[in-house]
Amino acid sequence: MASTASGSLALSLAFVVISMGSFLKGAAEIITVEGQNLATDNVSVAEGEMATISCRVKNNDDSVIQLLNPNRQTIYFKDVRPLKDSRFQLVNFSDNELRVSLSNVSLSDEGRYVCQLYTDPPQEAYADITVLVPPGSPIIESREDVVSEGNETELTCTASGSKPAASIRWMKGDEEMTGETTVEETYDRMFTVISRVRFLVSKEDDGMPVDCVVEHPAANDLLAQRNLDVLYKPEVKIVVTYPQGLTREGDNLDLTCVAGGKPHPHQINWLRVEEDVPPHAVVTGSDLFIENLNKSFNGTYRCVASNTVGEAYDDYVLYVYDAPTTIPTPTTNPANTQDSRAGEGTPPKLDHAVIGGVVAVVMFAILCALIVLGRYFARHKGTYFTHEAKGADDAADADTAIINAEGGHNNTDEKKEYYI
Repeated sequence: MASTASGSLALSLAFVVISMGSFLKGAAEIITVEGQNLATDNVSVAEGEMATISCRVKNNDDSVIQLLNPNRQTIYFKDVRPLKDSRFQLVNFSDNELRVSLSNVSLSDEGRYVCQLYTDPPQEAYADITVLVPPGSPIIESREDVVSEGNETELTCTASGSKPAASIRWMKGDEEMTGETTVEETYDRMFTVISRVRFLVSKEDDGMPVDCVVEHPAANDLLAQRNLDVLYKPEVKIVVTYPQGLTREGDNLDLTCVAGGKPHPHQINWLRVEEDVPPHAVVTGSDLFIENLNKSFNGTYRCVASNTVGEAYDDYVLYVYDAPTTIPTPTTNPANTQDSRAGEGTPPKLDHAVIGGVVAVVMFAILCALIVLGRYFARHKGTYFTHEAKGADDAADADTAIINAEGGHNNTDEKKEYYI
């Protein structure tokens, strides 16, 4: 009985040893599998282009690599292609990589491809192929072909048949505008993008290009362009054709009204603000002509131009100055005239009135000088009185007066003179 127990114990120990061995062997196999890293990458490719799938193994222990399509069909087993699709071609095969190309990719090729490594258990890595479909040529449309300045216009741009959905930007010249975008998905997993933009226009926008720029990863920027056609009211300017300087009495006046616009002005009118145009003024198309000006013609003259959009005007203020003063030409003796044009270019002779004025001024100056000199000499003239005949008034005759004269002839030394 003891021997039987001993045998059972031995069998149990052997079973444990065998079990532990099996466990250790399995653990070693698991470690080996985890050390073989399988990797691949997702692929995005434009429709009609070539896609490449790479199944890579690190630390391969001679395990078999194969590539499966989304339907789990084997495309390549090692370097053998069981699938009868010649678009799949082997690019590289080694212990560490299986690389396969797929040409002329279509939407039906899109899906998840499987890289599989034959280990126990097998390892798998997944490569998603995304097929990009560029949109068709964008189409730009306008709500109206022609728009008047100050009004709003609307443009619509459509990019259809793309995968994924495209994006749309708007440009007016160098200015970027913001549009409203809607995306529609069709039954075949394609997308249509519609963008609308609205804005006010001015006359400066006439001829301005508006661009619809479509961006998509499968194509370079696509462009649709439309030039704006803007109508605007006239622009008016009055040009003085004659005279070039001041307007004086007796002169002629010639004004020209220069008017542009879109469409071109169909009517141009001349008027005088708050008054009537002079009766003899002549209007010829865009020109106004007035001859023999006088001060009664003063006022504001207006040119008004109009088209289907509206009307505009420009004003000219007329002020007539006095005629310039001219020196009359002296009469020429016909007998001494050789040619009526012989004197052209010679300076005019002095006026008789000017000569008379000069002579009068000179005579007046001489007269004043004489008066001053006369007063001077009058103030310096002397009167002399003597006392030689003093006492002669009482004498009976002349002899007695002489005798009675004080001092007589013998007193000449005592004569005195007085200056008055």
